[in-house]
Amino acid sequence: MTRADGRRTDQLRPITIEVGAQKHPAGSALVRFGGTHVLCAASVEEGAPRFRDRRGWVTGEYAMLPGSTDTRSRRERNGPGGRSKEIERLIGRSLRAVVDLDALDDVTITVDCDVLEADGGTRTAAITGGWVALALALRSIGQEAAMIGQVAAVSVGVIEGEPRLDLPYEEDVRADVDMNVVATADGRLVEVQGTAEGAPFDRAELNQLMDLAIAGCEQLFAMQREAVAT
Repeated sequence: MTRADGRRTDQLRPITIEVGAQKHPAGSALVRFGGTHVLCAASVEEGAPRFRDRRGWVTGEYAMLPGSTDTRSRRERNGPGGRSKEIERLIGRSLRAVVDLDALDDVTITVDCDVLEADGGTRTAAITGGWVALALALRSIGQEAAMIGQVAAVSVGVIEGEPRLDLPYEEDVRADVDMNVVATADGRLVEVQGTAEGAPFDRAELNQLMDLAIAGCEQLFAMQREAVAT
């Protein structure tokens, strides 16, 4: 079955990672997954949360700009809503999975992920670009050794009975199964979020989706390494 954008079922959207997109944060990257564009900026502040006992901490924040979708979304002036808070926690968990927090100085690194354009997969793009911004920030403060791995994320789903990789919005909204997979470069999983929007899916379909996602993440890892090497 031909996808609307002409891609194969196992093909990522065109992806670019532009480092240094902002000059003030310690590390930044503008990541583009097709029509989804997310600005990721890692800022370093002295002092970590009290529970860390003078050891470092990494966290994430997430927001969608009002003009990022076809109808204006209101700014979350009273703090992140439920969806944004869920995504923030996912970003933080994903990034901390590949950082030796005890090796960090007494600092807090916040990775802000702001969606400029939304066309599906904003949380997966945020995690993928967030890792690049974080790696650059750690390098800038001489704490590069605290980065002990890579993490990336991608969406997969079943549309009209066909497993597909990296769903744009028009596929995501009609997916029979919708899944986000966060993986590390050494073959481990941080999180798998999978939901049957229609009929339940079986183990064979799950295996197909996971194979698609891991193969997609392998390509993302290579792009991340190239980005931080420049």
